[in-house]
Parts: sequence; structure tokens; C-alpha cells
Amino acid sequence: MKATEEETIVEAPLSFMATLMEDVKDLPEVDALVEGPVLGVEKSSVYINLGTFGTGIIYGREFINARDVIKKLNIGDTITAKVVDTENVDGYIELSLKEARQAIIWSEAEEAIKSKKALELPIKDANKGGLIVEWQGIQGFLPASQLKSEHYPRIDDGDKDKILVELKKLIGKRIAMTIISASPKEGKLIFSEKEQGVKEKREISGKYSQGDELEGTISGLVDFGVFVKLEDGIEGLVHISEIGWGLVEDPRKIFKLGDKVRVKVIEIKDDKISLSIKALKENPWKDAEKRYKKGDKVTGVVIKFNHYGALVSLEEGIAGLVHVSEFGTEEKLKEALELGRTYSFTISLFDPKEQKMTLTYLAK
Repeated sequence: MKATEEETIVEAPLSFMATLMEDVKDLPEVDALVEGPVLGVEKSSVYINLGTFGTGIIYGREFINARDVIKKLNIGDTITAKVVDTENVDGYIELSLKEARQAIIWSEAEEAIKSKKALELPIKDANKGGLIVEWQGIQGFLPASQLKSEHYPRIDDGDKDKILVELKKLIGKRIAMTIISASPKEGKLIFSEKEQGVKEKREISGKYSQGDELEGTISGLVDFGVFVKLEDGIEGLVHISEIGWGLVEDPRKIFKLGDKVRVKVIEIKDDKISLSIKALKENPWKDAEKRYKKGDKVTGVVIKFNHYGALVSLEEGIAGLVHVSEFGTEEKLKEALELGRTYSFTISLFDPKEQKMTLTYLAK
């Protein structure tokens, strides 16, 4: 009995080359890091044994860029390199030592961010925005906003030239900091001053708690609020939104360094104490419904313009918005209303619980 055609089909054995290729891993991609021992060092090239990948070569511009490292290499030394071409005209995998070093550094930077590793680095230079530092040959920036209060430039009038003078005093000083952002493509590292130590954190958590009412001294004035010294080495921040119930645009117009203030602790998180001054004052919106209602005719002072219209203060802490749509354009609104002047309005919306009020302008 004859075997059927289907039964006589036998799978052909793999060729020797096909079998060999099965054992060879895929070639590494461009930008991948590879490692291997040095096979040979010549006048203008270095050969690296990459195992099943084949042989790697460092030559041309990459050889020149890494010559300081290459002159210290010996046959058998294991090195890490970055793939710049998977196969050149001679069949080698082109490698770069310099780019490998950069890739490793950026990888270390990412690890340092994750672990919040503390680095003590010298300040190289300063500009009006902060301080210049260097880590592993890469220039980094420590913004003034990321400085601890003890290093933050305390300038009453916010003059940027004076701030620069203060920042330059830190050049040469070693400061503990952490990396908070790394951008390999832009070649940028952003730093922040090292967090306070565990001992100080315990001191804060042990001495202070949310709701405490304290007396302190204004120790710093910044655009976003004021720093208040509670005791030696311990400060809290009163954010600009927590200074008063009314509009506060520049804390420097209200306080000066050394002023005594009463504050309330509203949050303690890690080593940071958030304080409030307005929390110790009566909320004017609390009983505002006793004084105002929808439809009332009122007078108020224009205190600010924004894209939505004009903010009008009826009393300290109570303000309403006159919408720009009443006037058609911002230009026409500013022609009708001037900052600092008093006008008559009608209350068109009043919600004291949400602290919202809108006003309608009563043209003369």
C-alpha cells in the first residue's frame, strides 16, 4: 500500500548557517549600551569583543573624543560603550565611549532623583534667577525659588540687581542639594537644596501641630508670600493667599523685615510649616449676607483689572467682579473705570458661602 503524499512530506533539516543564526542574538540597537573586553588598541582604533554580536570598533571622531580614556586601556580591559552604528562598511559595530559615559551619567541622574540622593556641590556662578553648579561634568541650575530660607536673598524691594549681589555671595560655598529634574536632550539638570535633616523634622513635628497660634518675626519677603521665623533654625511660610482676606499683590507693601506677627499653623508636611495670618482674623464673608443682598445698590473701589473684568472692593475682604462683557472690550472697560476710583454698582449675583459676588456698573 502506497503512502499518501501527505505522509511522505518530511521537514527538511535546517541549514548549518540557519542553525548558527538561531544562536546569535539580535544586533543591539543604535544608542544601546554594550560591554566587552578590549581585543586590540591601534594607532587610530580600538576593537571590542561583543561576543555573539560580533566585534565593535571605536575610531574616527569617536576615537579622538575618547583619546584620554583610550590611552589608559589595556587588552582585556572591560569597557562599556554606546552603539552609534550597527554595521559599518567593514562589518564592525561602531561604538562611542564618550556617549556611553554621558548615557551612564544621565541614568545615574534619574536614579538620584528617585532616591533623593543628597549631593554636596560647590556653587560655580550666579545669575538673577539662581545659582550655577556642576555635577559629573554637566552644568546644572539651582533656582533661587529652590533655596532654603537661610540662603534665599532677603531683599525688601525685590530689586533683581540686589538679589544678584546676594546670590553671588554664595559662589564657592558648598551646598547640600538634590537633583529634581534631568533632561538629557536639553542637557539640563535642575537642583533643589537638600531637605532638612531628620533631627530637625522630629523637632518640628514634636513642637508644632496644626491649629497652633504662634508669634514670629518676618524673616523673608518674597513675591509669593512671607517667611516667618518661629525660633532659631525653624521658619514657616505664609503664602500670599493667606496674608489677608483682601487682595494682596505685594507683601513688601504690608510688612518689613523684623516685624512681629501672629500666625496660625495650617499644615505641617515633611519639613515645611504652612502658616496663615488671615486665619486669625474674622472672615468678612461670614456675616456678609446681613449687609448685602442681590439687587442692592453699592459703592466700591476698583482695585484690579484682569481678563474677566474689574475687581471692585466694597469693604476689606469683600470684593465683586464687574464683567468685561458689560463694556464689550477691555479697552472700553478701562475707559469707563479707573484703578483706585469709587463708582456705583448693583449686586447682580451674591453667594456668601462660595464667597462670590458679581456687580453691574451704574453709568452716570
